Amino acid sequence: MLGIETSCDETAAAVVLRDEFGKGSIRSNVVRSQLDEHAAFGGVVPELAARAHVTYLDHIIAQACREAGVSLDEVDAIAATAGPGLIGGVLVGLTTAKALAAALGKPLIAVNHLEAHALTARLTDGVQFPYLMLLVSGGHSQFVLVRGVGDYQRWGSTIDDALGEAFDKVAKLLTLGHPGGPAVERIARSGDPKRFKFPRPLLREARLDFSFSGLKTAVRLQAEALAPLSDQDVADIAASFQAAVAEIVAVRSRQALERFASEFPGQAMRLVVAGGVAANQTIGAALRAVCVEAGATLVVPPMALCTDNGAMVAWAGAERFALGALDDLDFTARPRWPLDLDDMRIEPDAA
Repeated sequence: MLGIETSCDETAAAVVLRDEFGKGSIRSNVVRSQLDEHAAFGGVVPELAARAHVTYLDHIIAQACREAGVSLDEVDAIAATAGPGLIGGVLVGLTTAKALAAALGKPLIAVNHLEAHALTARLTDGVQFPYLMLLVSGGHSQFVLVRGVGDYQRWGSTIDDALGEAFDKVAKLLTLGHPGGPAVERIARSGDPKRFKFPRPLLREARLDFSFSGLKTAVRLQAEALAPLSDQDVADIAASFQAAVAEIVAVRSRQALERFASEFPGQAMRLVVAGGVAANQTIGAALRAVCVEAGATLVVPPMALCTDNGAMVAWAGAERFALGALDDLDFTARPRWPLDLDDMRIEPDAA
């Protein structure tokens, strides 16, 4: 399976094999980051991202095939992210996949970017259904019950900023650079996480939703109150913000695992974490502690497969292909595409 990913600021392509027993292996996984193009703007500029995809995607696909030792004629099908994401970038990847599928006479699989994240743990760790996924990235923060390919139930999501977006905005406020997550984590190592008691929004509520807008505002107000900020002020604010986030994620994950245990008594509990924020060591330590306490297994794919990449798209395409779920060449790119929509389901007669 050839997989193409262009939903944001990574231009990526990969070749992945899925055998008859459902085991996967990555033959190639080529990712070109656009960090340098967007760094000066403090965030991703959609038009610049789309132009970069147009410029580099053909070369990335050719490199992925070379590294895998296969020609385009030898792939069984072509999978591409069809949403959600920045629509200009999504259109570049999906249109390229359609052109290749039409020219080569190959099936097309339009992949939901969120499903690609959700199924990655099956590629890397062979995780069996059902399991719980925590997706924390620049655009998404949500708990999803993964019951099968195309079968998802969203248990909670952010009501405002995604967690990665909150990290980016705090980093911009503190002039730490882009991307914000690694920058905040790096400076927080020399900070005091107990100096500032930032709010933990929604934690007194039973629902599994997140809210980071109020926390971000509290960080801004504290920074304004202390201005001009010393280096230690910046480190302490970053560390205190990160500590608040880690507690929020830990409490919500504990609640989600309790719900899983009640709905699936006797079922092995697995919490799969996906998205770039999974790289944060403070959040990771908090999640490990929660899973140990709950008797659950924490599954975090290698970081190169948690951030956007072509291998996850190829694997999701291979999982769908194995069930006979193919798409027409008139499939429309989508800026928004929730995982729990009915059109994600695979009809029983598809296979």
